[in-house]
Amino acid sequence: MSEECCGPDESKTIRPKPAAPVLDGDACCGPKLPPVFAKSQEEEGEHATRPPSWRDPALLPSAFSGTALVIGYLLESSGVEIPALVLQWVALLFGAYTFVPSTVRRLIRGRVGVGLLMTIAAIGAVALGHVGEAAALAFLFSLAEALEDRAMDRAKEGLRALLSLIPDIARISRLHGEETIPVAELRELDILIIGAGERVATDGIVVDGTSSIDTSAVTGESISVAVRPGDAVPAGAINGSGTLRIEATADGRDNSLTQIVALVEQAHARKGERARLADRIARPLVPTVLIVAALVVVFGFIVGDPTTWIERALVVLVAASPCALAIAVPVTVISAIGSASKYGVVIKSGQAFEQLGTIRTVALDKTGTLTRNEPQVVEVASYGYAEHEVLDFAAALEVSSTHPLAAAIVAAAPNAKPGQDVAEEAGHGITGVVDGRRIRVGNTRWLDPGAHREAASQLAERGMTVVVVEVDGQLAGLIGIRDELRAESAETIRMMRDMGITPIMLTGDNERTARALAAEAGIQDVRAEQLPADKAGAIGALAAASPTAMVGDGINDAPALATATVGIAMGVKGSAAAIESADVAFTGHDLRFIPQALAHARRGRRIMTWNIGLALAIIIVLFPLALFGVLGLAGVVLVHELAEVLVILNGIRAARRPTGARPQALSPTATPTPVDTPENTLAK
Repeated sequence: MSEECCGPDESKTIRPKPAAPVLDGDACCGPKLPPVFAKSQEEEGEHATRPPSWRDPALLPSAFSGTALVIGYLLESSGVEIPALVLQWVALLFGAYTFVPSTVRRLIRGRVGVGLLMTIAAIGAVALGHVGEAAALAFLFSLAEALEDRAMDRAKEGLRALLSLIPDIARISRLHGEETIPVAELRELDILIIGAGERVATDGIVVDGTSSIDTSAVTGESISVAVRPGDAVPAGAINGSGTLRIEATADGRDNSLTQIVALVEQAHARKGERARLADRIARPLVPTVLIVAALVVVFGFIVGDPTTWIERALVVLVAASPCALAIAVPVTVISAIGSASKYGVVIKSGQAFEQLGTIRTVALDKTGTLTRNEPQVVEVASYGYAEHEVLDFAAALEVSSTHPLAAAIVAAAPNAKPGQDVAEEAGHGITGVVDGRRIRVGNTRWLDPGAHREAASQLAERGMTVVVVEVDGQLAGLIGIRDELRAESAETIRMMRDMGITPIMLTGDNERTARALAAEAGIQDVRAEQLPADKAGAIGALAAASPTAMVGDGINDAPALATATVGIAMGVKGSAAAIESADVAFTGHDLRFIPQALAHARRGRRIMTWNIGLALAIIIVLFPLALFGVLGLAGVVLVHELAEVLVILNGIRAARRPTGARPQALSPTATPTPVDTPENTLAK
């Protein structure tokens, strides 16, 4: 029923963080939603759910029209002509009320669309004395239009449900005691008091208290997470049995939850390949149909039978109307994207959703993606110094670094004093002065272990990242740091392989460490010792061969995420640069939702293809039948509108999650299950 098309597709760029949700759309991508954050929570609550069909005011005109039409046909078949004609006129007026006024307004603004074709067809049928057929056209068209609106509303309910996770009010701590304020007035650094069972109003960090939080409504994960001071808590999470004091890290109107809604809403206006295909066909089709209908009328006058050919021209208007084609993609995209957001996969555009369904290769960063991003020092080899001295030297420099491995070293030597003249060599290591000694700390590519190269190799073969510590130009020690795989990493890789997707590891770590962890996860293709530019180059080459997704979380992954066919950022612990560069943000913790999202997108892509094919088939089949008089106006209208309802219902199916979309919870102490690799097979 949509009469206008979405704006041009946005090119793939690094997108700025939205300041506030902007709900947008157009006739092709569904009706525009009111800006929810311009309303109060109470006002928004009125529109949070659709009323049942029998109470929906939008369906009343169609209901009255259909009732009058059926009774009118029954009276006509009984020979009661005048009352039958009156009821047919009633049916026509009620049905036409839903689309003729808007069609006239658009026409005044110089815009034509499907409604114009239907209006002309209805007026022509009345002029030829076929009031019943005109009434049938108006009824079916108005009914399909109302069903389309309900389908769009249903697709967007998931987003409104996300917004409902934010409470209306929040308790905050002031100098004079507790105070209750509207959530919209919450500001960063406010201290929230969250009682047992209460929802968290905005993102924050626990400053006092211990408890557990349930984030299932936000991330789709059913297992509760224990929190204590220093832990981050997302907006919309439900507190467990303890009382928490949380320092807000975002305003009440601009937090992770509202940004998820904003990104998904904005995605509705960004169109993918199939949406643009539907537009390219639908946009010129309306004026073309008008011209063809006019030529049919002219032909009727030429052959001396204008009445017959005018009737056929009216039928042609309806037969070639691109109603189903205009709605074929938008309802599918909105349904699928809204559904994906419920289990922690935020897809930023319709184009990204479609491309997600084409992926055949997935490149995964190691640290923070396949691993827990909780590296720990597990072994120290010292040469000429005590082990604690080696750690102190390294920690004195790393205390100022933001690298994940730096935190592990500092944690192992918490009493180390900060060094002087500290300078970081990106991708290599760090230098500085500690107690008058020149210290260098870095990887084995930058600092050669020399005679102890074999010891470094042994640490790497056991899955450790080796950090070399050098004092005044002499090797002082080797620090082995290991970041364990996530419990679900191996299963995630198996799920991808079962889907025919090739997993690849991309990491800046050394070759031996990377291959050791890759073998545990079940990945055979490993690209190690990759600098950010190397990762982007590797992704570019992979994407040129087949559609490729990149999954990463660090700022060094941003170029690769932007280069990939689809960039997937780990949004929980990921850097802002990574999240902004990506097409998809994964806000959950369980990696197994990523292959589920890929399966979800594949299914949605198939539904879109089927919808477009059906919509085109209806036009191709009905057009000649209408032109040569095989089907009359009533028959064409019935087939046409039933096809549109079928397209809408099929599009709504895209909201269903793939089978097994909610992975079984893993034990917090679970370890990855070894998978068969060439090495394991030989060992057996």
